[in-house]
Amino acid sequence: MTNGDSPKMRDSRARLEALLLPGTPESVRNSYLTLAERARITDFGLLEDDVVVLDTETTGLSFRDCRLIEISAARLSGRTVTARYQTFVHPGTPIPDPIAKLTGITNLDVADAPNPEDAVAGLAEFVGGAPILAHNATFDRTFVESVRGGREVSDTWIDTLSLSRVALPRLASHRLADMAEAFGCDSVTHRASDDVDALCGMWRVILCALSDLPHGLLGLLADMHPDVSWPFRPVLAHLAAEGSPTSFSLKSTRHDLLAEAHYAPRPDASERQTPFDVPSRTEIGEEFLPGGAVARMYETYERRPEQVAMATQVRDAISTSTYRAIEAGTGVGKSIAYLLPEVLFAKRNNITVGVATKTNALTDQLVSHELPALAAALPDGLTFYSLKGYDHYPCLHRLDRAVLDELPLGAVSSDGRSGSAVSADMLTAIAVTYAFACQSPDGDLDALGIRWRYVPRQMLTTTPGECLRSRCPYFPNECLLHGARRRAASADVVVTNHSLLLRDVMAEGRILPPVRHWVIDEAHAFEAEARRQWAIEVSGEESRTGFEMLGGVKTGVLHGIMVNSSSLEGSELIVRLLTKVAASVARAQVSVGDFFCVVHDLSSIAKGDTTYDNVSIWIDEGARQTPEWAAVSEAGNVCVERLEETTKLLGEAVEKLNEVAPQQGADLTESGGFLGNLLAGIRLICAGEDTSYVYSAQLSRSRRRIGQEKLCAEKIDVGADLASRWLPEMQSVVFTSATIAVGDDFSHFDHAVGLDLLPSGEHADIRLDSSFDFDASMSVIVARDLPSPYAGGYAQALEDLLFDVHVAMGGSVLTLFTNRRDMECAYEGLGPRLGEVGLEVVCQERGSSARRIRERFMAEKSLSLLALKSFWEGFDATGDTLRCVVIPKLPFASPNNPLVRERDLREERAWWRYSLPDAVIEVKQAAGRLIRTASDTGVLVLADPRLVQKGYGKAFIKSLPSHTCATLDAKNVGRYIEMWRGSHNG
Repeated sequence: MTNGDSPKMRDSRARLEALLLPGTPESVRNSYLTLAERARITDFGLLEDDVVVLDTETTGLSFRDCRLIEISAARLSGRTVTARYQTFVHPGTPIPDPIAKLTGITNLDVADAPNPEDAVAGLAEFVGGAPILAHNATFDRTFVESVRGGREVSDTWIDTLSLSRVALPRLASHRLADMAEAFGCDSVTHRASDDVDALCGMWRVILCALSDLPHGLLGLLADMHPDVSWPFRPVLAHLAAEGSPTSFSLKSTRHDLLAEAHYAPRPDASERQTPFDVPSRTEIGEEFLPGGAVARMYETYERRPEQVAMATQVRDAISTSTYRAIEAGTGVGKSIAYLLPEVLFAKRNNITVGVATKTNALTDQLVSHELPALAAALPDGLTFYSLKGYDHYPCLHRLDRAVLDELPLGAVSSDGRSGSAVSADMLTAIAVTYAFACQSPDGDLDALGIRWRYVPRQMLTTTPGECLRSRCPYFPNECLLHGARRRAASADVVVTNHSLLLRDVMAEGRILPPVRHWVIDEAHAFEAEARRQWAIEVSGEESRTGFEMLGGVKTGVLHGIMVNSSSLEGSELIVRLLTKVAASVARAQVSVGDFFCVVHDLSSIAKGDTTYDNVSIWIDEGARQTPEWAAVSEAGNVCVERLEETTKLLGEAVEKLNEVAPQQGADLTESGGFLGNLLAGIRLICAGEDTSYVYSAQLSRSRRRIGQEKLCAEKIDVGADLASRWLPEMQSVVFTSATIAVGDDFSHFDHAVGLDLLPSGEHADIRLDSSFDFDASMSVIVARDLPSPYAGGYAQALEDLLFDVHVAMGGSVLTLFTNRRDMECAYEGLGPRLGEVGLEVVCQERGSSARRIRERFMAEKSLSLLALKSFWEGFDATGDTLRCVVIPKLPFASPNNPLVRERDLREERAWWRYSLPDAVIEVKQAAGRLIRTASDTGVLVLADPRLVQKGYGKAFIKSLPSHTCATLDAKNVGRYIEMWRGSHNG
């Protein structure tokens, strides 16, 4: 930074520094920091000559229901805007209040505006067929082309959002507003004309950033799959031609990128011969006093006894090599409570400790917030690393192949889009991933903005069974997955998710570094995740994708290898072997397709509610005696024979290829890896002899969805496996969550994770109350006189209750349903009624984005939401954004659930041992959405009369964090809420 920098430049530079992803190499960082300056003086020729920058404003996000209200466009020539087009558009309907507030566009502004057809006709005349730049071009283009004449505006739309992800892969956000601020462009204001000006400035920055990518890479991307109409191709080709012709090697690029870093793996704690140096209880306590590490993390800090108690318990588990189950209520600050003792222990003993969270979002939170803050507070800092599962990392070998292999269009649903549009999304995904790999020593695919709906993950990722490991040219250091594991072994702390830890257990420790001290956060979900990860599953959709990518004599990997093998030594024998493989693959594909068609017919033996399209069928001995299962078994036997033949022939072809073309042999091994898993799964499930599993089929009654069926074998007793395979290998494990116990009873959780099978004295259960005053901040209401949820009249009674609750609360209500049908029924009647009194409620519609719904709910203070399981936990909305949670029905597992039925068969009181405590913990999770900070207040409404009619209802009430509970008739709930709000808003 120079003394001549203006305050605006210094502010922009600071914003850019904050926007860069942690761990950005210094050379890449410096390149980004000089982009704005270089962009101002660089000539990009045709790429900025006579292009049109466009933005629109609309009445909402729905392509089906919303309309244009403003169009703004600017014609660029070099650095100059030479002409503008701006108009309001009359949408034909009133502008919703939230949109008016967001954009500042009122009904008065559009009252005399042209209709959509005239406005778009004017746009078409202005554009004159020139290329259009738009940020998230699909949105603007769809709205423009939905108007008659809109398709004539331009044939070339360049999405600068996607292109910025290629150009600037080390940015944490590619929102136009964030980038414009970081690079000193005009500000985004949610008015089309201002957003156009911001994008005019960003266009040169994006082009300059693309030019910084290796020119050989730009040429590679511009030349790949030339038959696909890809809007970015001319841009990349032009920039590649401007540079000197060079070849491109991703391996060399990554080698240079990683050359400066040095990693020294920590020793395995289990191999240590001397005693560990464990911080004392006093030392732990001192770090929570004024002047201690924890106090230094925050501007304002208040010591919480529960947090110190938890940290001490974690320290004791480490010191005594024992295990803990700790329920720490909301507000305890459990992340720092477990991180501090684990980190101090790791640093003193030069070993690595681990934290496993439920989701990657929670993993990212620890890595982005808590751990950096703790590192800054400790005198000599700390090192930490994040690891995720195989399908979160790009496989660079498959990335290279994706440039050359046929695009797997058959592996995804087009949803009515053209093959060209889907292909273009695949090419964009390839380009984004290459750019990220060139600038990122480490990282994953999660933040790259890839449209996975149209890009099969198998095109860019691998699986543990398919990974080539030592036969891959990138293994181990240049590989983003295995290199990450090696580098993580040098850190104080490894942070991962439950799923990867559990996969590591199955892989006997071959995935993660050798960590012997773990904290399992959000541990209430650990058993369910173990059941998912350890399940054996065969899927019609996944097998179809595997066959699609493997291909045959005319398509896929087999076709490519056959073509390339024609010039090899002994090519005749190799081609003959591959031809036999292709024929066998074709036969196996037909038999697998027939198998899943027969599996589909199992829907006729489904019991219980027949109104649901998706059904889950328990495959017990009774089901195995039916004619329908006999047909499945017969088809399965044919599959096994065909797959055995195919895997044998594939092995022979690979063996021969390895002699003369090892890379092609590796490609064939990788692409055919799914066949062995498919064979083992069909054999296991059809036999049904392993009694440690419960067997089931997940399928649809719809004939249109044939091919999406699944057969599954799930572990029944996860705890037994953890107790025998994992816990004895660990030196300490701390399980923690805000919701573990049922009341004060930990027995359900201890059994779920195997703690009850350990020798006496090796584990302890600890319950720590919340640091929040729940009795003062939260009221629980039980509506006692509603009909049973399964009785006639319940739906109308619930709708009336919900109406009263929403009106009394003035909105900001989250209603959590256990099934879609009940939710949609309630929404159909409730939505119009609330609209009449000026309140808006939205519903988590089928196919809608949960992320977008969350963002809208958070942004609109009085908006209410009817939602499903994805909102029961892990959703934080503080303050007035969420003032009330309603639970219409207790979340008991369906009595027809295969695991429930298997347990009922094996144990007399299975419902009381499993289903009841599971439901109690789930209600506790839902209640936890309400109070997220010490200043939050809210009301929890429980609308299931079984809470007062059944003896087990007390288990739910006693487990809630607030003891302020009122049992009321439904007609009095609204009045009670009004009184409660009055007493808490004064």
